[in-house]
Formats: sequence, structure tokens, C-alpha cells
Amino acid sequence: MSALVLALAAGAVTGVTLGALGGGGSVLAVPALIYLLGFTPAAATTASLIIVTVTSAAALRPHAASGNVRWGTGALFAAAGIPPAIGAATLAARLPPAVLTAAFAAVAALAALALWRAAAPEPPERRPAPVRPARAAGAGAGLGAVTGFLGVGGGFLAVPALVSVVGLRVRAAVGTSLLVITVNSLAALTARAGAPTPLDWAVIAPFTGAAVLGAWDGRRLAARISGPTLQRVFATVLLAVAAVMLVDALR
Repeated sequence: MSALVLALAAGAVTGVTLGALGGGGSVLAVPALIYLLGFTPAAATTASLIIVTVTSAAALRPHAASGNVRWGTGALFAAAGIPPAIGAATLAARLPPAVLTAAFAAVAALAALALWRAAAPEPPERRPAPVRPARAAGAGAGLGAVTGFLGVGGGFLAVPALVSVVGLRVRAAVGTSLLVITVNSLAALTARAGAPTPLDWAVIAPFTGAAVLGAWDGRRLAARISGPTLQRVFATVLLAVAAVMLVDALR
């Protein structure tokens, strides 16, 4: 199968995941870039930041139009994550590929567990809790560090954090996480801009285009299938990805 077809297929899956769940696309994008398209871990994480930044920004608009973005909360999360994202991106460029792969596998496994926990049914009249700036900023800083270090948007962690720390309903958390992902990914990408990492734009461009189109379909999918069902399916996929990458890192 040609690299173009693989890029389009992987991009579509990444976009659908991001649009439906408000995150998680990059957790699939990085392994796809490494194992299907031959990128090194460093190149894959940088390319993933490009893909996720563009896709998240495109997916944010319809969620905002539907009133599912809490701008103040998202801005607080994103602002707290910018410095850690830049610092972690600088550190990641100096680490061996096996370390990055093992760290990615660990985060993917943690994300799967977080998604399983977040898949519990919501109370019918749940109200958002008052935002505690210190807790929100701490969670945002952690998300920024994960974004910069592993080249992932952090939405797979942002959604559970926005639900548990802030008390947003899942749909609002999904929309708000896209704002956080866009800002954090752009900050981490800026930090990596000067790194001598070769990027194959013949793969990245179609991958990104397919992801943007897939994100629109993902939002429609989320409206038809319950959030808990989507989260459990994706959590299962994440565990499989984590297992494959951990075995590869330990070879």
C-alpha cells in the first residue's frame, strides 16, 4: 500500500477520533507515523504537532458555534500549559528514541484508564463546579508538559481533567479541550521549529487534510453514539497501541 493511501487512511481515523472525543487523535497519529509511514519518533512527534494543531483549530469552530466551548476555562488551561509545553519540547529533542517510545506507551496506557473512568454516565442535572484557578492551572500545566514532550495534543487527558477538576459536562469538555489542544500544540511546535528534524511533507500534508475532514465527521458521529461508548472503544484501542509501543521500546 502506498504512503499516500496510508497517510489518508491514518489521517481520517485521527480526525474522526479528535472530532468525536475532543482528543486522542495524536495518540493514534504518532504510532501511525512511526510504524506505517517510517518516521523516526522525533520526526513523528513533531509532525503530529503540525497535524493536531491544524485539525484541532478546524474542529474548534463547529463546537464553538454549538456553544460547547468554555472560553475562560479553556484559556486558563491553555495559558498554564504554554511554558511547560515549550520546556518539555526542548527536552524531548535531546532524548533517545527508545525513551520517547516508552514514555509514549506509558501515557497512552494512562489515557486509556482515564477514558474508562470518564465513561461513567453523567448525572442528569449536573452543574459545573466553581473553577478553582490553582487546580485548573496545575492541570493545564501538566497537559502542556505532555504535549511538548510527546508531541500529542493532550486532549485525551484534557477532557477527563475538565470533567473532574472543573465539573464541565462531557460535551462542553470536548469542545473546550480543542481550544487547549490548539494552543498547547502550537506552543510546542514553535519550540521545535529550529530542531534539525527532517519532515516528509508529502506525507504530512495529505495526513493533515484527511484529519481535518475526518474531524467534521467525528463531531457528527459523537452526536449519534453515546459518549461513554465512544470512550470505551477508544480506550481499548489505546491499550493495544500502548502494548505494541512498549514491546518495541524494550527490544
